[in-house]
Amino acid sequence: MSLTPEQWALAVVAALLVGVAKTGIAGMGMLFVVIFAQILPAKQATGLVLPLLCFGDIVAVASYRQHANWRHLWRLFPWAALGVVVGFFVLGRIGDRDMRQLIGGIVVTLVALHLVRRWRARATPESEPEHGAWFAPSIGVLAGFTTLVANAAGPLMAVYLLAMRLPKMEYVGTAAVFFLLLNLFKVPFMVSLGLITQPSFALNLWLAPAVLVGALAGRKILPKINQKLFENLALFFSAAAGLRLLF
Repeated sequence: MSLTPEQWALAVVAALLVGVAKTGIAGMGMLFVVIFAQILPAKQATGLVLPLLCFGDIVAVASYRQHANWRHLWRLFPWAALGVVVGFFVLGRIGDRDMRQLIGGIVVTLVALHLVRRWRARATPESEPEHGAWFAPSIGVLAGFTTLVANAAGPLMAVYLLAMRLPKMEYVGTAAVFFLLLNLFKVPFMVSLGLITQPSFALNLWLAPAVLVGALAGRKILPKINQKLFENLALFFSAAAGLRLLF
């Protein structure tokens, strides 16, 4: 898989962002998805990104696994696995543009819902925002579906984890374990679809050091960000990514 010097530069920047997103500023994940989609066709980019995500997930889990909230993991993962299977059968039967708009619409809607819930909680601080029984299964299936077709589950998870009011470190730890399990689960499906190949994996090995550098930078950044700023950054990047996909 040959790249021009400009494409190599973009790929290295995107790989750095993979690492930063995994251990630092959650919600930045969609930025590297967009960059890789500028280098390769959308489906090939999805296959290229997945091994890099797995590498970043391993670093993140090694750093933050002690903060993971396993109750939320077990509530989400079975539904996310179902969403991956649905995405496997849908991928190839829907055009790239329609898929991007569908995912963007889902993300923007969920961010808007979360902002409304946060506003209501601020108006009546003595009451906890309620989430129906549908909330975790819906987020899980959508996350599994979108992560297979576009590696775009980050904004959905941001909305869910922020809605659960998880502290910053618990948020990052829970997301790290969840995405490691989910991305490893996706690998056989992506290989079966021909989206992870020997040439693409060779490129992954060249980009892996950039992911590690980004992950180490993210570990330095995270302790310096207060909880409110962390939540607002996660929502901002999620909304921006959703709008980028939608339009």
